[in-house]
Amino acid sequence: MTLTDAELERYSRQLVMPEWSGAAQQRLRSASAIVIGAGALGCPAATYLVAAGIGRIGIVDEDEVEMSNLHRQPLHLTPDIGARKADNAMVKLGFLNPEVVIEPFPARLEGFNAEALLAGADVVVDCSDSFATRYLVNDVACALGIPLVEAGVLGLSGLVMSIRPRESACYRCAFPVEPAPGSLPSCREGGVLGAIAGVLGSLQALEAIKLVTGVGEPLRDRILQFEGALASPTVIATRRRADCAACGDPAHPVPEPAATPERV
Repeated sequence: MTLTDAELERYSRQLVMPEWSGAAQQRLRSASAIVIGAGALGCPAATYLVAAGIGRIGIVDEDEVEMSNLHRQPLHLTPDIGARKADNAMVKLGFLNPEVVIEPFPARLEGFNAEALLAGADVVVDCSDSFATRYLVNDVACALGIPLVEAGVLGLSGLVMSIRPRESACYRCAFPVEPAPGSLPSCREGGVLGAIAGVLGSLQALEAIKLVTGVGEPLRDRILQFEGALASPTVIATRRRADCAACGDPAHPVPEPAATPERV
């Protein structure tokens, strides 16, 4: 499989990088990603994956565009208010790169459909905004053996980590106990600056690209905590837990979600 003249032109600025190669571009073109959420993290993550040349991308989000989304979700514009986010993201990403196959899934990710939505992907990028959804995505990705990029953002800070199931720490290894519902503020309650979400979503795209191409070193067994107020990154070491219910040895059953996930 060789790159077309149009692809050589479109991706020319990354193809000239010494760390990159035509083979890396072809691995990216052959890969499939699922992005959970087309919101504050999902918009930049999906944008940079599509711009870089991922072969196929699925966007999972049941919500509609609201006015309050616009300051932090740049795929959605004022005329799009009321449109389904997954469908709207497909249209905008298709304008960006028509060579990529983009599939909208306007649905809530829940226990009964999570495996079907994630199955077949080469990487999952979890851009959801509820803990219940993050644990569910982590557990299903681990059960299916799919690499995963997790992130969270609130206010002026956020974090990102990459996961190779049964090779590196998963989200449940790093955070074994799910926070009690209501114990931490939601985005609606605590707020978020759009630029911070842009930083973390872009890092998610970078990590996903690393995982599928082999270029660079993903954040495995490491959590990158970013404090935007000081532009200060901190890397926190973590490790896989042998007794982890999601990825431990011997394998444990994937736990049932503690509650129905909140809106993605």
